[in-house]
Order: sequence, then structure tokens, then C-alpha cells
Amino acid sequence: MSDRYFEDFKVGDRFVSGGMTITESAILDFARQWDPQPFHIDVEFARTWQFGGLIASGLHTMSATLRLWLDQGVFKACCIGAGGLGPVTFARPVRPGDTLHVSTEIVELRPSASKPDRGLVKIRQVTSNQRGEPVMEQDTTVFLKRRHVFSPPP
Repeated sequence: MSDRYFEDFKVGDRFVSGGMTITESAILDFARQWDPQPFHIDVEFARTWQFGGLIASGLHTMSATLRLWLDQGVFKACCIGAGGLGPVTFARPVRPGDTLHVSTEIVELRPSASKPDRGLVKIRQVTSNQRGEPVMEQDTTVFLKRRHVFSPPP
């Protein structure tokens, strides 16, 4: 899949990642560095909190989503970078032992009006746990290289 460019995609294309199991140690390590809230870094405290146990940071879930997506290599040949994130929602917490999968759908494609060598693609990603329950949804805009750049006649 690594040799695809903007022109090779269509609205409705869907890609599903492999899985990634989130361990307790990964939750603790990530949270200690990036999101040191008690329900992410203190197992005993987390048991008494509203979630009834340790949960992953939303930023950890977003990072896992990105990694699972990148591991597929769908935009490997053509990604120029992200143009931004749209709404992100966290439907339920990610707990130690959850195995995450990402389903990505192309929801919009449009050539750039100002830079003919690229196009914009809007993707919607749903990250689900091993029970198929969504844990996170996000929209992302990505810039992709075009395979053929057409120049207007002189």
C-alpha cells in the first residue's frame, strides 16, 4: 500500500489496523511523562476514583491511534503532513489489557486550490477496544502529494 498518492484514494475508502495491547506499565510510563494525573499514575488512587481503576490518558490513546495508523503505511509515499485535527471525543476509558484497533475512513478529498502538487484528505478514525467498543473518534486533515502535477498550457 505504500506507493499510493492522492489520486489513488476515493471517498469511502476504509482501512483497519492491526492491534496494540495497552499494558499497565505503558499507561504508567506515558502518564508519568506527559499526563501525571492521579487516575493515570496511581493505581490505588485510581481504584477509588470515578473510573474504578487505572485508565490511559486520552493523549496516550491518541498516540496509539497515530502509531497504529502509521504502521499500515497507507499514506507512506505521499504524506506531506497533517493540516490539523478536528473534533476528538473519548467515548470510554482505555484500561490495562485493552487491545486497540483503528478504523480509518476517507471522508473528503480535494485538490489544493493554491498548490497543484498536493491535495487535502479528511479522514475519520475510530479507535475501538477488543470488544469492538469505540474508545475514541477523531477527524484529521492530511496533505498528500499528487502523483501527476498538471501545468496549464502556456
